[in-house]
Amino acid sequence: MTSRFEILHKDAAGRIGKLTTAHGVVETPTVMPVINPNIQTIKPSEMRDFGAQMLITNSYIIYRKEELREKALKDGLHSLLDFDGPIMTDSGSFQLSVYGEVEVSNEQIVEFQQKIGSDIGVPLDIPTPPNVTREQAESELETTIQRLKAARDLVKDGMLLAGPVQGSSYPDLREQCASTLSKVGFDVYPFGAVVPLMETYRYADLVDVIIAAKKGLDPSAPVHLFGAGHPMMFALAVSLGCDLFDSAAYALYAKDRRYITTTGTYHVDKLQYLPCSCPICVSRTAEQLKKASNCQDLLARHNLYVTFEEIRHIKQSIKEGNLLELVEQRCRAHPRLLSALKQMYRYSDWLEQHDPASKSTFFYCGPESSKRPEILRFSRRLDRFSLKGKALIRASPTRIDSEFDHVLIFRPPFGAFPQELSEIYPFNTESVHNPDYESLEEAYMNVLELIGLNPHVEFTFMIADRFEHPLIEKLKHLATII
Repeated sequence: MTSRFEILHKDAAGRIGKLTTAHGVVETPTVMPVINPNIQTIKPSEMRDFGAQMLITNSYIIYRKEELREKALKDGLHSLLDFDGPIMTDSGSFQLSVYGEVEVSNEQIVEFQQKIGSDIGVPLDIPTPPNVTREQAESELETTIQRLKAARDLVKDGMLLAGPVQGSSYPDLREQCASTLSKVGFDVYPFGAVVPLMETYRYADLVDVIIAAKKGLDPSAPVHLFGAGHPMMFALAVSLGCDLFDSAAYALYAKDRRYITTTGTYHVDKLQYLPCSCPICVSRTAEQLKKASNCQDLLARHNLYVTFEEIRHIKQSIKEGNLLELVEQRCRAHPRLLSALKQMYRYSDWLEQHDPASKSTFFYCGPESSKRPEILRFSRRLDRFSLKGKALIRASPTRIDSEFDHVLIFRPPFGAFPQELSEIYPFNTESVHNPDYESLEEAYMNVLELIGLNPHVEFTFMIADRFEHPLIEKLKHLATII
């Protein structure tokens, strides 16, 4: 069977897509709940009730346990888990990263995944953690690529094959690996060994890893961010082009009596109220949840409800063209996420290449918004304005408009643009009345650029008190300020 990933809607580098597998079509972005074949907090057959379309389990665990292995070989993976939808299987790379070795070869585990009917199989790559020496990262990456190429030769039809992108915390190695794997040709591209970054809240470094790997891939290739299970960072990852996530967090957090929200995590014993409207939370109080004999099960269910609610929210944001607004809201939930947002906008040049040129309304959400790709795109197109004679730049209508050949609207963070475009995206921006320093900085730099591009035009600039900024002094030498 040939993989087919169809992109339906786009916003930033995020997209809604459809991934075709042997057991059905999966709409992305989505989360694959992790199923432990030995311990099932929630039965796989119940996962559709929460919104799960696809599951992920560990083929190495199944392989090692004779009872599970024999049943999977006889009846198939889907019968073993009692789930009729798509199932992805990991290869044991996680165990390799934890214990340093596994009792199976790359060829054995790939062939086993095919025999039990996995929809997406994963070769036995080496998940090189962050901050190792470059020598180690390069050596293990070479082994990973050799194993992936061998796996590609083993799998021709039927099971889709994942090509994990490794390279530790070296962006150039991530890009190099992604580029090499793209030439070989895989069906899904997981970004591996990123859990340590998320566990230590190194979200800015995670941004570097994702974008480096994305640069090496075909933009239309489906991407899986391994081990990303907390909903507070889904929007950020989706905006960077990640399509699939896997989550054991719903169960692991519940075991530790932790209650997930889109803005962070609470310990259930510290909750006085349940800030959620899922079926678990609306039918009981915080005290009842704490004292429930099946508290762990209830927490796991709540955590899943919240997880898939966020996925639906992200999809709606993509459809409406306001994904970056959601990202900026979510990234203000934690200082490290805010650092990641700032880091993402350092790649606005890359992001702008993927961001649709037409959306709904631009919402300015704070200083970080001044670095959005729409503003970069606008600054690059200033030379498209053909001006001559006298031009007025003003923020609000005046009686002297008719005295000028051109009337330009001044609107931070963009700058000056023809008044005829004021209701067209992205100039229909919703922003605060008193702009912050960063938005004025971008706006005035664009005005200076516009004036420089039109040296024969006589500019007059009506500047309101709320637009005070040091760059006005430069403007005084180039335009009449009133």
